[in-house]
Amino acid sequence: MKIDKLFDVRGHVVFVTGAASGLGFGMAEVMADNGATVMMTDVDADGLAKAAASLRERGLAVEEAVVDVADLPALTAAIDDTAARHGRLDVAFANAGISAGPGYGTEKGQMNAVSLDDWNRVVHINLTSIFETIRAAAAHMKRQKSGRIVITSSIAGVGSEHMVGYAYAATKAAVNNLVRQASQELAAYNVMVNSIAPGPFRTNIGNGRLNDPEVVKQFAEIVPLGRLAEVDEIKGLALLLASPASSFITGTVIPIDGGATA
Repeated sequence: MKIDKLFDVRGHVVFVTGAASGLGFGMAEVMADNGATVMMTDVDADGLAKAAASLRERGLAVEEAVVDVADLPALTAAIDDTAARHGRLDVAFANAGISAGPGYGTEKGQMNAVSLDDWNRVVHINLTSIFETIRAAAAHMKRQKSGRIVITSSIAGVGSEHMVGYAYAATKAAVNNLVRQASQELAAYNVMVNSIAPGPFRTNIGNGRLNDPEVVKQFAEIVPLGRLAEVDEIKGLALLLASPASSFITGTVIPIDGGATA
């Protein structure tokens, strides 16, 4: 099969959460750049409008909807509406998530300082909303006997990491097992479920914490390549997992981390 067919997502209908910036925007952009129709969602209305407009100005097929993934009925409704209007749903990127603050390497991140309210909020957004995204997307994909669901996890869910908060690490580990579990159920319907586990990328998560030079230095020290990744570097893996090239890939957690977990 030629490469243009192997990675062909032209005409695919794609749903992306957390698409206003960062990795979610990168996922939306690479899909739209390659001919997919992309529904971009985010809680940040202004950021989402600007992000979607920047792609439309290039003639790309993108739509937008302000959705707070913490509002599970609204999240499900947005997925259902996208599938209903286009008659199908081919790819869902469950990407939206939040930081849990610093890790135990600082006093503020040690377990005695963790607020249970903050813990519950992170669990709801980083785990429960991911489950709901999978469940809502799968309902449509099972009927059409095809689909791709791609979850944004983290290398913090693969091993301990002193730079990230307890709730973040715990939810990302749980998401990885959720992916494995869902992949087994949905395999019978030809629906592939996989997880991308990024290392440190230069994004705005944690109120732009990864733009702080000192934090950047600390994260870069744990990466053998000696730097943070740029958002564009997520695109190849995202396209692979959304395309026909991933027809025998499911239940995987794939690090993209500059060698940090090696």
